[in-house]
Amino acid sequence: MRIYLKIFLACICITIFFFNCRNKNKAYDTPENGKIYISVDESFKPVITEQIKIYELTYPQAHIIASYKPEAACFRDLQSDSTRMIIVSRGLSDDESNYYKEKLSYKPRWDILAYDAIDVIVNINAKDSIFTLEQLKSYLSGTDTSKTIVLDGKNATSTVRMLKDSLLNGKNFGKNVFAAGSSKGVVDYISANPNAIGFVGSSWVGDLDDPEQLGYATKIRFALIECIKCEKGMFAKPSQATITNGDYPLFRPLYYILKENASGLGTGFVNYLVLERGQLVFRRSYLVPAKMDFSVRKSLMESNKDLLNKQTQ
Repeated sequence: MRIYLKIFLACICITIFFFNCRNKNKAYDTPENGKIYISVDESFKPVITEQIKIYELTYPQAHIIASYKPEAACFRDLQSDSTRMIIVSRGLSDDESNYYKEKLSYKPRWDILAYDAIDVIVNINAKDSIFTLEQLKSYLSGTDTSKTIVLDGKNATSTVRMLKDSLLNGKNFGKNVFAAGSSKGVVDYISANPNAIGFVGSSWVGDLDDPEQLGYATKIRFALIECIKCEKGMFAKPSQATITNGDYPLFRPLYYILKENASGLGTGFVNYLVLERGQLVFRRSYLVPAKMDFSVRKSLMESNKDLLNKQTQ
């Protein structure tokens, strides 16, 4: 009996030993190394590609594998075990947060990173490039079919969701609305068709320092959209200033949603995105940073000079 007991205890000790050795050799990702998979709304691809590039140059042992797809597909990916993080244009609802709380025993973290715009673009030779919101509604709904409307999809994309919610109050698009299948497809279609109007994320056409996007300047131009908070008859193009001031009506946020309950690579990437370096990349890409204010302020010398001028007047 004692012999069997000794054999049993020896087996337990051996099992514990090998289990501990295996755990010591197991590789866990950290903020500076490892590999994770994320899903990103395709309309944000240019700026997020740049963010990942800079992060991986900073930490060569870190590998962030991004899949770019429609927003709805990103949310489906979030439910899988392989996808750690998504970048989309909305946060989680209470029902969604509670679902993950029940499934994971914790709620995913999410917050706004930056703001971009849905740019309205037309061909360089288009006759019309100034639109009221009512005109855009009539084109999108099919009430006015004189223009072909081009989107990055007919459903499931953040651009489609915003246009339906903000302009059509949930109604369907008209028969004159065409799905190009991607943001680049929208730009290509508009480049070749003078009687079409395209809706595309500003990350694809608004970066004035990107050589490829500068090449679009000979093929497309930005339409001016009615500013509903300005004086009557005022119109605005998408820009950092008009988004910040609320003059351009078709702007939206970029959110991260992180499914990580430890300080891993996902947490490291989020911390980079919300702090100065990541926020500067958003700013350089002509989006509006949500976490840091990079507005130009007067120096103390200039402020004192202004005060002295007022006192001498």
